[in-house]
Parts: sequence; structure tokens; C-alpha cells
Amino acid sequence: MKKSLKWLTMLVGVSILLMGLAACGNSSDNNGNSASSKFTSIEQLKKKGKIKIGVFADKPPFGYVDAEGKNQGFDVYIAKRFAKDLLGDESKVEFVLVDAASRVAYLESGKVDIIMANFTVTEERKEKVDFANPYMKLSFGIVSPDSAPITSIDQLKGNKQKLIVAKGTTAETYFTKEYPDIELLKFDQYTEIFAALKDGRGAAIANDNTELIAWAKSNPGFTVSIPAFGGQDTIAPAVAKGNKELLDWINTELDILGKEQFIHQAYKETLNEIYGEGYTDELVVEGGKIQ
Repeated sequence: MKKSLKWLTMLVGVSILLMGLAACGNSSDNNGNSASSKFTSIEQLKKKGKIKIGVFADKPPFGYVDAEGKNQGFDVYIAKRFAKDLLGDESKVEFVLVDAASRVAYLESGKVDIIMANFTVTEERKEKVDFANPYMKLSFGIVSPDSAPITSIDQLKGNKQKLIVAKGTTAETYFTKEYPDIELLKFDQYTEIFAALKDGRGAAIANDNTELIAWAKSNPGFTVSIPAFGGQDTIAPAVAKGNKELLDWINTELDILGKEQFIHQAYKETLNEIYGEGYTDELVVEGGKIQ
């Protein structure tokens, strides 16, 4: 009797375990997608009537929130067109605010469908996300006070002058690898790095030269003292690793937009006032192809 009871108990336990595993295997998220699916299909996006795109809140003129609480900027302008062409209405985009360090994680967790937060293409990031074709090109730059300009990276070596960077940026990666003897002062938000430069906690900021040129023009007393170094990089939309359907759609869309010179239009509407027409060919990538 005791032996039979023991076997019965074991069978019940195994049954409960199997049911639990089956439930896990069939679990779904709030959108009704299988847990094995890392992203939402285009058909599902159209059914929901909404696409989530990650953008910056604090990086004008590329992605920022204006005084009325509306998302604005170069990346935002292009993202709205994506939503219009995919879902029929630019208002069907839900902008999700991200910081530099969270961009990959937001794609991996499914919090966004696309990242368009001035995302620089790197080999390291390609291992975690899939980049579409580019719509912009840029280099690194350094901004510093007019009263103590940093005109050479060598000035930052071994003399206790800190270089300010934003976490999760290519500038942080570059200096960590190429200049390990330069002390980096790191912050999560772009607003923090500029505040740190203004109050003298660091000697200079290293970041994308496009961002620094725009900031220095609106902040007297600071100059982009090293306008370009580290080679040329590109900015591109990114999707979750393996989301080939959405990736192909974006690349086709960029090709279509290129034929009407839409990225040039986006530049004119959002960047021209800051950089002027002289920077158009230096920054814009039309049709996803670098000329």
C-alpha cells in the first residue's frame, strides 16, 4: 500500500511538472505574441495600428521633447514618415524615450520595434541588433571651453583632466579601447554631460561631432575644438536581431524615400537652421547608400 502511494505521488508530481512546462512553452505577451517570438510582425503592427519607435528626449536637433511635450528632431521627422507609409498615418507611431545605454536592451526586450535614436552602426552592436541601411554619416568631435580649449587628444593624457562621455555611446567605447590612460567621466543622460562641462567637472566632451556642433552654437563660451577624428561612421535604424521582415521593409522604404530626396527634406526642416546648407552633403545619406 505504501509502495503504491509512493508511485502515485511521483506520477502526480511529474504530471504537474509537465503541465507547467507546457504552459511556459505556450505563454504569450500582452500583445498575444508567442514567448518564442522576439518581435511583432508587420501584419501584427498593422492590426494594432501602432508602431513603437525609440528616440531621444534630450538630444536636439536629432531627438528631443519640445516645450509643448511633443517629440521633434531629425530622427523623429523620418520616423513619422515610416509610420505614415507603413500604417497610413504618422500619428500611429508611439515614441518611446530612450537613453544611449538602453537602446539595445529596448530592442532585445521588445519595448520598441525600431530604434531611431541617432544610433551609430558598430561591429559590436551588429552582434546584438540588426541595422538597416544608413540615413546619416558623422565623425567624433570634442567640445571644450574657449578659456581652456582642448585642441589635441594628447592634452587629456595623464594630467588629471577628465573627458566627459555619455554611457553606451561609441565615444565611450572608442576612448576606453584606444586611450585607456585618459580618465572618463560618464553619465547616462546628454543633459548631464553638458551640465558637467559647464560646471567644470571635466575638461571636454567627446561625442558625435554633429551633436557637439549644434550644442556649441547655442552655448556661447564653448567651441568644437577638435571637429573630426576617429574616421567616418554612419547612423541607421535598428531592429531586433533576426527581424528580417521589418528590416527589409525599412531598407525598401529608404530606397523609395531616396528617389524623392526625403532625407534632404528632413535635413532642411530640422537641421538646416543649425548647420546650414554647407553641411548637407557631409551629413545626409540618401536612399540608404553612401555616395
